[in-house]
Amino acid sequence: MAEKTLRDAFHETLKDVYYAEKQSVRALKKSAKAAQAPELKEAFLQHAEESANQVERLVQVFEILGKPARGKTCEAMQGLSAEMEEDLEDFGGTEAADDVLIGCAQAIEHYEIARYGLLKTWARKLGLPEAETLLGETLEEEKRTDLLLTQIAEGFDAPEGDEEGGEEMPQEDEAAPKRASQGKKAKA
Repeated sequence: MAEKTLRDAFHETLKDVYYAEKQSVRALKKSAKAAQAPELKEAFLQHAEESANQVERLVQVFEILGKPARGKTCEAMQGLSAEMEEDLEDFGGTEAADDVLIGCAQAIEHYEIARYGLLKTWARKLGLPEAETLLGETLEEEKRTDLLLTQIAEGFDAPEGDEEGGEEMPQEDEAAPKRASQGKKAKA
């Protein structure tokens, strides 16, 4: 049996991420349907389009390697998707639903950020500058999406008595705009 190389690890991880990204597009569309806040719906739909473009970039990376674009089951994404399904069942339609959706989406984004960062580094080590550039573009999009989701989440007001002990949550900055309650879109 031939010894495995970094190029082999790169290819295997690329297949994993290809599968995960395709699953992410589906999860984002489902999240957009379930989201209650208009700015969250919009963020999910926008990132679903972005993710479809990311799948195309991954196809280009496969082409650079001279390999067919094929995914392999990504256990991490399956687990994150299953967790999202469970959370949608438990919290769908409640006042916590959007916050829970953001938590699920950010878990997926953090996984993707870790994987794209790794692949970008490996592409550099393997002397694949075009692949490094493509993966870097996607990495930056994932980071921007994560930041946008954080900004949207921070704009949601916590309902009174939502904390243990029934006390209102203290506000760090009373003058901070409340995007969700004012219906404004968060900007990345």
